[in-house]
Amino acid sequence: MAPAHHLAKRPRFHTLRLVLARQTAILAAPLDSLRMHPTATPDAQREHFISLLKKFDTAMLLTINGTHGFHARPMAITRVEDDGLLWFFANANSAKIHELQHDSRAFLTAQNGDSAFLSLEGRANLLADREKIADLWSEPLRLWFPGGKDDPSIELIAVRPERGEFWDNTGLNRCKYLWEAALAYVAGSTPKIEEGEQHGKVRL
Repeated sequence: MAPAHHLAKRPRFHTLRLVLARQTAILAAPLDSLRMHPTATPDAQREHFISLLKKFDTAMLLTINGTHGFHARPMAITRVEDDGLLWFFANANSAKIHELQHDSRAFLTAQNGDSAFLSLEGRANLLADREKIADLWSEPLRLWFPGGKDDPSIELIAVRPERGEFWDNTGLNRCKYLWEAALAYVAGSTPKIEEGEQHGKVRL
């Protein structure tokens, strides 16, 4: 009969084998591609952050309400420029516009399932530029602005990011995370996170 301490460990390693078998197809990349790489440069992290930001179509926009602190609401992202500038459509009479007129600081958070997360803070500018509204207009926006691109209630919010943070477990990063999680499970430790690729803080 096997010693008690060997029996106690079997369920853990049996579970690990099942997990690794289930992920075999996902982990098709060679193990060399899963090894840790040097930390990305600040420029590379900024590019990574903006590339990830462009994958989100919705974000939580937090503004500052002088009476109640933060005020958050989901917002459709109209466009993300190559330098990270974000555009949103809003009603000129909405609370978010009034709050940004009083305090231009804007905070955003976004999440894509359990694979990608980011947050950023910056400053917002408010514009009623009809030419820019026409440039950014898309027909789904008519749900909120029945008058179309000429709806007089439209006001644009342009958020210029200053700082951001991201957690990215999409694509190959997910494979890296699963591999590190498997190693950590065996060792009884926590997974290693690759700074600059899976996680990073950026100035924009």
